[in-house]
Amino acid sequence: MDGWDLPLTPTNAGPAPLVGEFAYGMEKRAERTAAAFGLFTMPFSISGQPAISLPLHWTPAGLPIGVQAVANYGREDTLIRVAAQLEETMPWKDRFPGLFG
Repeated sequence: MDGWDLPLTPTNAGPAPLVGEFAYGMEKRAERTAAAFGLFTMPFSISGQPAISLPLHWTPAGLPIGVQAVANYGREDTLIRVAAQLEETMPWKDRFPGLFG
């Protein structure tokens, strides 16, 4: 992390799964398993580095696509400041996907 203020990654490896998509027997389809979705967030969850996921884009169906920002240890203040500025610039609190597609 030396030399970087806030590296950015996707939050997930793809759009949000449909309800029931991770059903029994899905483990054979590695590209759509729960483990595949945590590839970008897992290292920081394990290391304990501060990270935040922000819904900064949306699919045509209205589902959020997250961007993860990661800070150095002890720099949660940087994450919160950036998140607050982004929410003010690109508000997401009133965005909801359609319930019936």
